[in-house]
Amino acid sequence: MDDLWPLTGLRVHSDDLELRYMDDTDVVTLARLAADGVHDPEAMPFTVPWTRGTPVQVARSVLAYQWGARAGVTPDRWNLELAAVRGGEVLGSQSLSAHDFPVTRTAETGSWLGRRHQGQGIGLRMRLMILTLFFDGLGGLRATTSAFADNAASNGVTRRIGYAENGTEVLVREGRPATRRAYVLDRAAWDARPAHLRLDVTLAGVDGAREQLGI
Repeated sequence: MDDLWPLTGLRVHSDDLELRYMDDTDVVTLARLAADGVHDPEAMPFTVPWTRGTPVQVARSVLAYQWGARAGVTPDRWNLELAAVRGGEVLGSQSLSAHDFPVTRTAETGSWLGRRHQGQGIGLRMRLMILTLFFDGLGGLRATTSAFADNAASNGVTRRIGYAENGTEVLVREGRPATRRAYVLDRAAWDARPAHLRLDVTLAGVDGAREQLGI
């Protein structure tokens, strides 16, 4: 249905890894992956604790969120949820969201991997791929992201790519205060990244995505 909902054709490829706009099968697979675990039970890397509950409750949270993100896309406000896929297996989710993008050229990234796929460098590759889509495909100028201070893996990926720190805030996380760090990466810093962070990336479906998003 590329003619009716062009975002369905959006693809980002790099070697054996693909980011693709989710169809219903991907969404269900992602929900089952989340039900198997996303992080250590003692931790909470998310502002909204959607990973708490029984496996069925977690899966339903993913389904509801993904369906809502898809239905809520407008040129003024959008959240692109892409499945990270390798060898036909869904590994996790990579998002890119923005408000008033045609004016601000700013968007926020977020991601998660199923627990069994963590610690393999996939998160870094996913971030570099979505940033390539953002800067080179969509004409973005300013990428933002954030993570709780105790989320070492996410903060490590962000700093490695070259984001600048952009302040902190204290949020309530499961009834307790927690510090969240904000980061920003502009076009100049992205273009100046070192050679080992320059992946061979192929984009597909970008023209249709730009049309639907009003870019």
